[in-house]
Amino acid sequence: MTERYRLDEPQRVGLHPSVARLTARFAARGIDPATPIADTPEPIPALEAAQERIPPRFRHAVADHPGVAAWCRTVGRQASAPSAGARRQVTTGPSLLLLGPTGTGKTRQAYGAIRSLLGAGIGVHWNAVTAADLYAEMRPRPGLDPEWMLRHLLRTPLLVLDDLGAARMTEWTDELTYRLVNHRYNHELPTVMTSNLPVASLRSKLGDRIASRIAGMAEQITLDGPDRRRDRPA
Repeated sequence: MTERYRLDEPQRVGLHPSVARLTARFAARGIDPATPIADTPEPIPALEAAQERIPPRFRHAVADHPGVAAWCRTVGRQASAPSAGARRQVTTGPSLLLLGPTGTGKTRQAYGAIRSLLGAGIGVHWNAVTAADLYAEMRPRPGLDPEWMLRHLLRTPLLVLDDLGAARMTEWTDELTYRLVNHRYNHELPTVMTSNLPVASLRSKLGDRIASRIAGMAEQITLDGPDRRRDRPA
């Protein structure tokens, strides 16, 4: 006769032999299978490598401004793999101009954008430099090939050019900035630029031919608020 069970009667079900053996092995190693596994993300090698190049103050920067986050998604969507099965790489895409007073987080957002792309598993060959440091490093002197340095920045897939317009402009810096911006404009290479100057002042400082290309290549985002450096808690 077939034994029948009522639906309201709980049934005792023993562990399957294979599950029992696995549980015993865990117990022998001091592992409790009932303990939840910590939700710890796997390290991302490219992001870890980038941390060595990012200034310590910005190693945990996050691109949390909606406009910057949207720009990251756009650049990420345009990334392409050099071959079948290879990781997608940033090659071309729109640029970004972050404006705002001192201390509103422009540089933090710029580094946050780099970290966001790397964290998404996208390959990013990048460089970051302030305009003042660029001019200082490129100044001709014995044993230095400024053209080699410039070509490197011209071709870098993603460039952060920080504090644009802050340094004193001369005929030489004007020509250098024009060559850099013009090449990246023509080749649609993503460039994140920051400046403390309002648009009109930046155009006056850089000149029309540079400002026009920046306007044509970059989405403009203005950050506002108090100076975070001054308003840090005591």
